[in-house]
Amino acid sequence: MMKPARAHTTRAILALAFGFPFASLVATAHAAPAREGDFVAHDFRFHAGGTLPALRVHYLALGAPSRDAKGAVTNAVLVLHGTSGSGRQFLVPQFANELYGAGQPLDTTQYYVILPDGIGHGGSSKPSDGLHAKFPHYDYEDMVTAQYRLVTEHLGVAHLRLVMGTSMGGMQTWVWGEAHPEFMDALMPLACLPVAIVGRNRMWRDMLKDAITSDPDWKGGEYKAEPTRALRTALDLLSIAGSAPLPMQASLATRGAVDSSYAKLMKDRLSTYDANDLLYQVDASRDYDPSSGLERITAPMMFVNSGDDFINPPELGIAEREIKRLPHGTFVLLPASAQTHGHGTHTWAALWKDHLVALLAATAGGGGGGGAQR
Repeated sequence: MMKPARAHTTRAILALAFGFPFASLVATAHAAPAREGDFVAHDFRFHAGGTLPALRVHYLALGAPSRDAKGAVTNAVLVLHGTSGSGRQFLVPQFANELYGAGQPLDTTQYYVILPDGIGHGGSSKPSDGLHAKFPHYDYEDMVTAQYRLVTEHLGVAHLRLVMGTSMGGMQTWVWGEAHPEFMDALMPLACLPVAIVGRNRMWRDMLKDAITSDPDWKGGEYKAEPTRALRTALDLLSIAGSAPLPMQASLATRGAVDSSYAKLMKDRLSTYDANDLLYQVDASRDYDPSSGLERITAPMMFVNSGDDFINPPELGIAEREIKRLPHGTFVLLPASAQTHGHGTHTWAALWKDHLVALLAATAGGGGGGGAQR
């Protein structure tokens, strides 16, 4: 089990929770360089209406494809990031060093790991490219469609060994399982729930969106300078939603530590956001709800949440209830502890990689099973 990471600042903990841009906070330790590429999907039609003549999907790739006698790729793994993040977030040591090295669960000498940037994120097409608030309003269905086209049309992959995602990417993992049930051997969503976003989860998202759209400096999305007041409020909400009480209580043990950490958080993170991009990123969850079709998910699933997740609180009992509807589903709740990091536990792979190992072993021959676990 990983030892408490009290030497890490609360800024880093919060950054990892949501996939904030954090290259300056944690250096990448994984040695193998990631290859970058772009796929352009022409005349991309969005679920809510609107079309882009050319939708760019940026991605990173680790390892190389292995092919069977017919030339089909057999070792591709798709890993999906969270809100406001990008595929690059999966190169940090907390994730990469635990999963990609020799003998590790996703050893990149054995697996072809694909890390796409979702629509509106990273190097993929987004409002800040120039369309601003005229950019089509995308949702998770659109993001999964773009990922599917990247994998099949551009990378030539007709079947995935694993689809795994964190937070928003975890929710998209559920969408993948329903939309393309025969396309993967296994599924592993982390830090999410397979139901509509309502209650407190939707409330804080509405607060964040309202902070942006009600700021006079937003100017209907046509601002010349970022609406700083809106972004400060948005960052406040993201920070609380991604926080974890036990490590924060330990690392921010004095009033001065709290005040200085908060001031530095604002100084470092405000400049990393574009208001339109963030507004669209959070709004993308508006119609997410895979609950009506969970029985269509046939691939074995390992579903992992943590006990200190503000966004997906375990006391709701939703995960334990819904996992029973899958023919081959296992739910694991990691108990809150000094080692967990709230919603951001999804990025600290040492805490849950044994469950990934079990999933890969159970599906090595195309089989699997499970049930609810606590």
